[in-house]
Amino acid sequence: MASLLALFSSVLWGSADFLGGNLSKKFKSLAVTGVSQAVGLCFGLLLVLVTGGWIAPNLSWSGYLLPGICAGFCGFFGLTSFYAGLSTGRMGVVSPISSLCALIPMAVAIIRGERPAFLQLIGMAIALAGAFCASGPEIAGGVSLRPLLLALGAALGFGTALTFMAMGSKTSSLMTMTTMRMFTLLMCLGIAARYRTIGGFGVANILALTVIGISDFSANFFLGIATTKGLVSIAMVLGSLFPIVTSILAFHYLHERLHKVQYLGIFLAVSGVALISIAG
Repeated sequence: MASLLALFSSVLWGSADFLGGNLSKKFKSLAVTGVSQAVGLCFGLLLVLVTGGWIAPNLSWSGYLLPGICAGFCGFFGLTSFYAGLSTGRMGVVSPISSLCALIPMAVAIIRGERPAFLQLIGMAIALAGAFCASGPEIAGGVSLRPLLLALGAALGFGTALTFMAMGSKTSSLMTMTTMRMFTLLMCLGIAARYRTIGGFGVANILALTVIGISDFSANFFLGIATTKGLVSIAMVLGSLFPIVTSILAFHYLHERLHKVQYLGIFLAVSGVALISIAG
């Protein structure tokens, strides 16, 4: 169950990143992040009301509030860096590096005592290599500094956010993700007030922003649940396979040609998932 939830989260994440990256070519990445996160917050609050999942907050690190706030800040930083990086047109630099974000929560989980089986470790390494290759790394030509820094910022932000998400999900995945969105929205409102704009989106963009917001929230939510049903390290690796989905969507809808290294990445990712499943 944990592996399936984590894999499903990567599908949702990859879909949201595909739409978000495309919109960021036309609008400010901060605006795309802010509006989509507002949609995610509304969706989360609706789930809280419908499911009765409200839990009173506290100021303990063993609760959901503090981890949720930290995850919101780090996730906002990572997502904005990611969209800004994609908007430079250097997807072959930004996406592969950001896919390695799972290394941070994986390392933290192992340091805290998780001990995956040897075959699972091999499968995790192969799956991560697959996600990296499936992102279409640019192995020829020079790499400018800006997309590289944005990619590193995205990996750091995502990885740290995932670590805090796992912490908060021990109490409530739903409340952790809702807290994340609430804190992110407050930051976005502050930025919008500073520049007196919400991005200039038209009616035609509302559907895409809605899908991005709901998909991103759901991806975090399901991954948070997955961390409570199995090993955190494995869930994070499986949840980091989103670049494969982004690449496939770009191939199908934007007619972007898949390179040989991307086909290799998809094969490696599937092989890694198979090894993890066998070992589990």
